[in-house]
Amino acid sequence: MKITKLEPKKRQGLVVVITGHGKGKTTSAMGMALRAAGHDMKVCIVQFMKGDIYSGEWDGVKLLGGQVELTATGKGFCGIQGNPYSFDEHRTNAQDALKLVDEKIRSGEFQMLVLDEINNALQLKLVDLEQVMKILDNLPPELHLILTGRDAHPEVIERADTVSEVREIKHAYRKDIEPQPGVDY
Repeated sequence: MKITKLEPKKRQGLVVVITGHGKGKTTSAMGMALRAAGHDMKVCIVQFMKGDIYSGEWDGVKLLGGQVELTATGKGFCGIQGNPYSFDEHRTNAQDALKLVDEKIRSGEFQMLVLDEINNALQLKLVDLEQVMKILDNLPPELHLILTGRDAHPEVIERADTVSEVREIKHAYRKDIEPQPGVDY
């Protein structure tokens, strides 16, 4: 069987939003990162909310041989699950993450940038809409940008090329089943 490798006539960066209240937004973005690595593209993932509890993707991306860089900048989810950090500490972390995003964009090193949980950070006012729109306004033409997290802002949705909503139908935690490694984190 012959496998055909497609090449677009013109390469163009896409803005993709993965939102909704179902499980799988980050997982979908990680799948795109894996796919991009398979095309020998460099990927940078900046996690805005995650950083206080281990997640398997941190070590999983290391297996991709340097094609994917992941930085967890957060202190956990602001205001839930007994998170001990103040709003100001969360906002400072998110603002530092935005500076990192700017550095990664300006480096020209990456073909895909994933801003994991940035929609949540925006909804919680850890980052401002103007800051997110500035990122969208200043994207290099061939850079793919993936924004994940619940409650994507309508203006971000409007600007995106592709928007997917992950809807919960059923979740194990509603049956008091603890989060499971490899599936939930």
